[in-house]
Amino acid sequence: MQDIDWLTYLMLILASYRFTHLIVFDKITEFIRNPFLRKEKVVDSEGHVSTKKTPTSMFGYLLNCYWCTGIWSAIFLGAAYLLIPRFSMPLIFILSIAGAQAILETFVGVGVKLVQYIGKRTEKME
Repeated sequence: MQDIDWLTYLMLILASYRFTHLIVFDKITEFIRNPFLRKEKVVDSEGHVSTKKTPTSMFGYLLNCYWCTGIWSAIFLGAAYLLIPRFSMPLIFILSIAGAQAILETFVGVGVKLVQYIGKRTEKME
């Protein structure tokens, strides 16, 4: 196995994170997940009806499970880097930037919501 420097390792982590999120959650890849999911109506204890998508097979479960897809994403990107680094690095580079951006946006979004919440609470107290 070849030595991997810390920056490449960090890029692989971020790329795997973003690739996993792309497969499991993003709207753009819904067409991949939909054939393996079915809609089910769920009634809660108060009688409210909602719809959720449930897997129809083990492959559907894989596409719907963040932890499962994360393993396969890491295997795919890690193997691609080890076997064909020249061709996989551009993809890893782009996905790692997108992954870091997504993490930063999550923190910024939470911070903005927190500031808005604190502002509203302060207005109510006055």
